[in-house]
Amino acid sequence: MTAEMTSEDLRAARLVGRIPVRNLWLLMLYASDLLRHLGAASVAVEDNPDDIADLVAEILAQSVEARLKQSLTPSYAERHAVVNRVRGRIDLLETERKRLLDKGAIACDFMELTVDTARNRYVKAALATIVPMLKRKDLARRCRTLSERMARYGVKGQAPSRSEISVDRMGRADARDHLMVAASKLAFDLALPTEAAGPIRTFEPDKELVWIRKLYEKAVAGFYDFNLRPAGWRVHPGKIVNWQVEKQTSGIGAILPAMKYDIVLENAQLGRRIIVDTKFNSLLTKGWYRDETLRSGYLYQMYAYLRSQVKRDDAMSFHSTGLLLHPAIGEQVDETAKIQGHAIRFASVDLSVGTEDIRKRLIEVATSQAFEQT
Repeated sequence: MTAEMTSEDLRAARLVGRIPVRNLWLLMLYASDLLRHLGAASVAVEDNPDDIADLVAEILAQSVEARLKQSLTPSYAERHAVVNRVRGRIDLLETERKRLLDKGAIACDFMELTVDTARNRYVKAALATIVPMLKRKDLARRCRTLSERMARYGVKGQAPSRSEISVDRMGRADARDHLMVAASKLAFDLALPTEAAGPIRTFEPDKELVWIRKLYEKAVAGFYDFNLRPAGWRVHPGKIVNWQVEKQTSGIGAILPAMKYDIVLENAQLGRRIIVDTKFNSLLTKGWYRDETLRSGYLYQMYAYLRSQVKRDDAMSFHSTGLLLHPAIGEQVDETAKIQGHAIRFASVDLSVGTEDIRKRLIEVATSQAFEQT
């Protein structure tokens, strides 16, 4: 793999905005819950993101086959039907209006155990959704066959909306479904850039930006969790911290905002703590008296993150470092300043280069010792 894609490669690649789809697929893998299940396979797929769809389909198919052997997880669903004996609550109005008692029947609303649940319909739809993305024809046939088998088992309803599936909570009894659902979610996510790059659907620019921004933030956290945890690092995404308030008026607690870090990286053995902020725009902007300047608001924000948490009983807080990690296309920024004992690094990650270079860059900006020695 070359260090950088040529202009001809970029023209040939499928793009969302100016980001190759294969790189978005890699970000989606890092952001997903599926990564932890891959083990050794993750190394191969990181090197060749074009195979991600086939790998996800393989995992999805295997997990669905296993669940079909054991039986799909059922759940209770509301049902209204005319029956010949009382079940649940009687619908008196319909029963009387249609004179059902004269026919030996009665209208009832009741709960029924069924496999036609939102979760199972979601998985069935994922099997169909991933088929057009697959290279292997045998795998595509396998996914279509499994979708048909689920229908024969009783999963016949429409695919649920994202809001419907978001409220589906899995407890300990549902552990067998975790892998199947994680693979399904990634299958749907992979389809988004494929559609955006083709004639089926195009994102509106504002919605596309919001979607990619959220993906980037979650992917960076997932990448560090997967790659740095074995080396003794702890990764805390979305960590909330409070101001060290010494005195306050009665109403300030209701209006004083908390601070939420995008990602915190900690290594107790090395005595290092890195606060990572992942804004999805350019690090630089036009200044009053010069062509380019760092965005002052981001610098103030990172300074507050670092200085507000200095505590006597927390040794790492005195020299914790900040990393403003922004994506870029075709450019690179990498500058560091040490302010009151805290190094703050301003770095970009070029999402248009090869996937191996993206991985190396993410590792380097977090682990480089030069960061600490400015």
